[in-house]
Order: sequence, then structure tokens, then C-alpha cells
Amino acid sequence: MLKNRLWIAATVITVGISGVVMADTRQDQAAWMEGFPPPQGSIIRNSDRDFFSFPKLTWSVCHLRQLLPTKAVSRGLAAPVPFEYRPDRNIDQIEFRRSDTGETMSWAEAYTANHTDGLIVLHKGKVLYERYSGCLDELGKHAIMSMTKSIVGLMAEILIAEGVLDEHALAGELVPELKAGAFGNATLRQILNMTTGLKYSEDYTDPKADVWVYNEAASPLPKPPGFEGPRSYFEYLQTIEPEGQHGEAFAYKTINVDAVGWIIARATGKSIAELLSERIWQKIGAEQEAYFTIDSIGTPFAGGGLSGGLRDLARIGQLMLDEGSLNGEQLIPKDAIKSITAGANPEDFAKAGYDTIPNGSYKSLWWLFHNDNGAYAARGVHGQTIYIDPTAQMVIVRFASHPTPGNAANDPTSLPAYQALADYLLN
Repeated sequence: MLKNRLWIAATVITVGISGVVMADTRQDQAAWMEGFPPPQGSIIRNSDRDFFSFPKLTWSVCHLRQLLPTKAVSRGLAAPVPFEYRPDRNIDQIEFRRSDTGETMSWAEAYTANHTDGLIVLHKGKVLYERYSGCLDELGKHAIMSMTKSIVGLMAEILIAEGVLDEHALAGELVPELKAGAFGNATLRQILNMTTGLKYSEDYTDPKADVWVYNEAASPLPKPPGFEGPRSYFEYLQTIEPEGQHGEAFAYKTINVDAVGWIIARATGKSIAELLSERIWQKIGAEQEAYFTIDSIGTPFAGGGLSGGLRDLARIGQLMLDEGSLNGEQLIPKDAIKSITAGANPEDFAKAGYDTIPNGSYKSLWWLFHNDNGAYAARGVHGQTIYIDPTAQMVIVRFASHPTPGNAANDPTSLPAYQALADYLLN
């Protein structure tokens, strides 16, 4: 019976502890790793080179701690601060037009089409909508992929606002080990805005791309006999060669963020995981600890290694919307939020060819849409997002396991849906 369930869709209606109805309608959720032991054909091991490829991805995004060593982001010992719930049952019926085909689609249809694992909507700090599917439930944690970058960017902006870091300083001055390589003469601001000139390819569809060498260096798993390459993030970053000039154009390259993580750690004497716990996670009323995947020497993956709970990521979004203030306490300097939301030069961004984000920009590892609502977002592969709309006073957090890594695959059925919800809330 278990074997036959592997590819059979199920619809299960449950009511969570919050009172919000959740419907599991995923069509692609396999019964991975069920049973003691799981049957052959449903087992996922960390030695499987495809454990983070679809369809195994649909299980792995919620269980990275079972596959890789991790470092905790503690929530501290204080009691969590619950959200107030005001469920709006009309949201699933909101309609919009896909930006690619013009076809009309409902919010509920987009939820399924985008392989959503969990989604929450806050309006004026209250929860209007919360839904879980696939591998995720209220107790679970989910890989947030490159949304991690935005949280690291926020930490950097806090340190800049406090005078701990100088955005104009060269990376080689901040971390002398980087001086001889491509990062050496890049400013912290150029690294944060990804306008660096680095010889590095992040094309996941190319098996010979640099990202796979980077991935091997970052892996905490044993290396094959005779391996002579770099064995940590720190070692790999020192091997990067220059290509082009710093400051000329935006080019999305994850290695920038691990350089930022190194700079932050050197300036504060604390890893990104420790600093995030101390400065934010212990202060936002988080319900669960988060965790980072780490390399072989315990360095947190700043470029995409964070996993956390849906509601706790919503707390981050609300903190951004409220300009760093929570219950009358300024947890983040307003100048840090203002620096991010000011955005960067759209002309630099346009050179990168992100057609689904016309007129956009990228600042401090956040994506700016420069639309009428002033919306901006943290984004990660396979459909992760924290979408913040200041005009509508709305925060959306989505976890997903879309088969296609790039967000261009789900933007046509996501960004118009978010705008339609904003319009609904403003009317």
C-alpha cells in the first residue's frame, strides 16, 4: 500500500492550532522516507547526489537537518509572541491575469500551480491567510534558499548603520585573506549589491559551471581520494579570479554573500548564525529556532543555507515593514531599512536580463520592484519569497518546491497574484 502511494494525490483538510483551515492539495508530494525502514524507492540519503533535485526536493526542503550538519539559530528562552488571527476566506477566490499568457487564474489555483508548501499573509500585522501543503505543517521548518541572502544583507546594513562596517571599505581591507583575489579591490557596497566583476558561473543547468565546484568545496561530506580542491567557503572565496570591472553591472552570484558573511564574522567575532540569533531571532518572539547548513569547518552557508518556520519568516517581513520597530523597541536602525528600500540603479539591474522584474533593482541582497506600491522582496530558488508591500501594509511569505529552480518560472503566476491581493486589501 505504501509503495502505491508514492505518486497518488491526496486532499486532506485539517484545522491547525491557529484555527486557520489548511488544505493539502499537492499533486506531486511523494511519500518519501515513510516507514521504519522506508521501502526501497522512497529512501533519500545525503549520499544521493540528487537529494535536492525534483521530485526528491519536495521532501528535502523540509528535512535538510536530516541530510547535512547544521548550526542552530537559537530563539532564546523567552516565550514566543503569538500572532493575532483574522482569517479572510475570500482570498482563495481573488483572481488575476497571468503576466505571460493573460489567462485568468485564482489565488487558490496559483497556490497549487506554484508547488507551494506553505503560505502566510499578514495585513497590518494580523494573519489573514495561512496554509500548509506537501512536506510542511505548522511545526515544520523549510529551506528558504536565497532568502538567506536578504537576511544576511539586513545584518550587514545594521552593522553599517551602527558604524561597525564601512560600506566603502575594500574587502581586502576588511578580510586580508581576500586581498589577493577578485574580491580584494571590491567595496563592501559593490559586494552587497552584486555589482562585482567575478569569474564565476551560476548556471545550474550547466554541469561544468563554477557553482558545482563551489558546491563541492562547501560540502561537509567526505571528499573522494585524491581531492585537492578547496574544502571550505573561506578557501574557495580566495580562488576567485576577476572578470570585468567592479561596479559596472548587476550579476547575481552567490559567492558575494559568503564574502559578506566572512566580513561580518571578522568584524563582530561571531558567525552569521550567532549574530542573527542575538540581534533578531531572540527578539522577534520567534516560535522555533532556525538553522544553517554548514561546511566542513562549521561555517554557516550565508548564501542560502537557512531553514526556518513560516510564521517566523513572516515576523522578519513584518519587522521590515515596520521599519525595524517591534512593540515600541527599535530592533533594527531605521537607516538600515531605508538603505535597503531606497533600491539601487535600475539601469545596472537591467543588464542582467530579469524580464519578469522590469524596472527592478537589487540593493543589499534584496529585490526591489519599484512599482507604485514600493514593493520589495527576499527571493529564493524553487519559489521562496518574503514579499513586502508597504502601501498595502501587507507581508506574504511563501515556501515552495517548484521543479524549476529559477523564479522566472513562477513569477507570472506569483507577482500578479500578490498585486491582486494588495489591490483587494486597499479597496
